[in-house]
Amino acid sequence: MNTLKVGLVLGSGASSGWAHIGAIEALQDASIPIHLVAGCSVGAFVGAIFASGGLEQLKRYVIDMDGESMFSFSDLSFIRSGLLDGDKKLRELFCMHSDKKNFDELEIPLKVVAAEMYTGDQVVLDSGDLLKALRASMSYPGLFAPVYHKSRWLIDGGVVDSVPVGVARAMGADIVIAVSLDSELVSRRRHQKTEVAPEITPPPVRNEFLKKLAARYEAVEKTIWKRLERQKKKKPTPPGTRQVISAAIQLMQDRITRVNFAVNPPDILITPRLGDLKMLDYDQVEHAIEEGYIATRNKVNDIRMLLETHRTEEMETKPV
Repeated sequence: MNTLKVGLVLGSGASSGWAHIGAIEALQDASIPIHLVAGCSVGAFVGAIFASGGLEQLKRYVIDMDGESMFSFSDLSFIRSGLLDGDKKLRELFCMHSDKKNFDELEIPLKVVAAEMYTGDQVVLDSGDLLKALRASMSYPGLFAPVYHKSRWLIDGGVVDSVPVGVARAMGADIVIAVSLDSELVSRRRHQKTEVAPEITPPPVRNEFLKKLAARYEAVEKTIWKRLERQKKKKPTPPGTRQVISAAIQLMQDRITRVNFAVNPPDILITPRLGDLKMLDYDQVEHAIEEGYIATRNKVNDIRMLLETHRTEEMETKPV
């Protein structure tokens, strides 16, 4: 029974990544063990903080910070390969919550995923400088500059494997719990319909003066509606560069994740309802954490049943 290993996979997702904090908390509250972690991009960052024992500190910190302050943890580099650098600030943010610098110092085994920029090969980082590995895994194309590591230029691992289930399997996980942030579902709380006010029927017009006044208002109303209709038909404003890059990479990641899951699906897939969040909505920390917690809590019974099944099978195959 003690040989059963549970692997946690934390996917990429920019500002939605704080949902990983809620997911881990839900697993801990349910006393579900986590023996190893595989992460990509922001999932790698949260996974590293968790594996170093600093998750609660990180949670308190990001909740207290606003979105603008959070984004200030990226260095403007003004270089051709990316708008932001981020090396110094990432180290500063990480070191606020952990004193670990290398993979072998972590309390739980961790692997993070990056991608080789020219070949598209998946690069799994699991030794040496932890912070450099995190910086490579989080190098979102067009936004953050790539990282030069062992004669290779590395970018965000999400372009090849945003939810690296296969990496957790290779680490020896018997059961893989994956948290994917690609869901387009909107939070149930935000999706609740507001009550529609009852329509009030105006009293009948009683004299000629009021008839003319009502007709005038009706004419003005028609004019306004016509102008609004013309406005709708105008050529739409094209999206900004950041929106285009974000949307294109999101589409690519969705398709890659589906292919990867078809080949190597997780045992439990958790998908927080964060479809309403944009890439840099860092002021929605509490919302993201809450949705991560709720989505994971809803899977707790499935996880327990799976654990029990594996333990029963292990006992049955154990030699007497």
